[in-house]
Amino acid sequence: MTATDTTPQHLVTEPAERFVPIQTRSERPTSFEPADFGTPTGREVNWKLSDVKRLAPLFVDEETEAGDDTGIDYQLAELESRGLLVESTGHDAAPRGEIFLPEDVVSAIAWKRCANALHIRLPEGRVQDEPVIARLIGKGADRRSNAHIVIEAMPGSEGTVVLHHSGSAQYAQNVEIIVRDGARLTLISVQDWEDDTVHASAHQAVVGEGAYLKHMVVSFGGGVARVNPSMRLAGLHAEGDMYGLSFADSGQHIESQVFMFHEGVATRGNVLYKGALQGTGARSVWIGDVLIGSGATDTDSYEKNQNLVLTDGARADSIPNLEIKTGDIAGAGHASTTGRFDDEQLFYLESRGIEEEEARRLVVIGFLMEIVQKIGVPEIEERLAEAIEDELRLGAGLAPASKVGA
Repeated sequence: MTATDTTPQHLVTEPAERFVPIQTRSERPTSFEPADFGTPTGREVNWKLSDVKRLAPLFVDEETEAGDDTGIDYQLAELESRGLLVESTGHDAAPRGEIFLPEDVVSAIAWKRCANALHIRLPEGRVQDEPVIARLIGKGADRRSNAHIVIEAMPGSEGTVVLHHSGSAQYAQNVEIIVRDGARLTLISVQDWEDDTVHASAHQAVVGEGAYLKHMVVSFGGGVARVNPSMRLAGLHAEGDMYGLSFADSGQHIESQVFMFHEGVATRGNVLYKGALQGTGARSVWIGDVLIGSGATDTDSYEKNQNLVLTDGARADSIPNLEIKTGDIAGAGHASTTGRFDDEQLFYLESRGIEEEEARRLVVIGFLMEIVQKIGVPEIEERLAEAIEDELRLGAGLAPASKVGA
């Protein structure tokens, strides 16, 4: 299959330039042809903090699946029972490609090698009273799989869609999110993989006039979990919240490169990502870019990343960026903090008779539960609360630094 076969004619773009320094997220090249990007070396701006060595299997442009023998078991019974699945055959099946443009070699390969998209559509004017969960289960750490998923909220619709990932896999994934005028969508991507999984996912969303998108990335599992979401607030009064929660253990690499683009007038956006790390070699990477376009007057935007480093040997990279092309805005700002336990919080709890280890547990839980409580899906909230307890119990994160060792 050639690149010409897989690229919608209305979306043909110029080949991506190689090794050109990119100053802002909005300048990144796009292409449907993997060869235009070349193989990442770790010097590129969007790969320099990534675990390129472990992600390398996803850089190979080759057929990975034959017929129905896929590396991922898609359990979609909840969506089928509610009539939310739409047939999507071929690369030109609308609305696939309406807003999605691959920004790196992995997303270009996923586009090219996934012949038929998984298309989830919330019907116009209908409210889904209960969240729907699509369960994506990897069949083995040696199994590669590519996917393109379209999630479309039609005008006036409302609902919550959960993509729950588990098992083991080498998985390249695109998620194209279209929130039509007046719709309200919550999308939650949960990475609950086994530790031998390599997962790279590109989420691209557009939000229409008077519409709202709550986008959440929750990453606890996987050897490498790289989920990069972008949201374009295109319509008048479009609103979006981007939340993230991660807990990295020894040897895990959890990464999100977040992009919020205010394009329409009077848009509102908020980005809040929180992470905890423990153990030697635990690594988290967060890069947050906010762009307020020249026509995005009366915009209100804020982004923040907070990381709690629980032990020696863990590393958190946090880089917030804010680009403003108009002076006529309601407000904009960003913040980033990375550190250990708050001594004042610990002192307060210990002064009331709480043992040090229990005080540390309460601080960590309180720090992370702010995001958990925003999910709004009891099953997922309960699972994550248990996962946080498990991480703390099995790890060394409750011990003082002097007791942990290097």
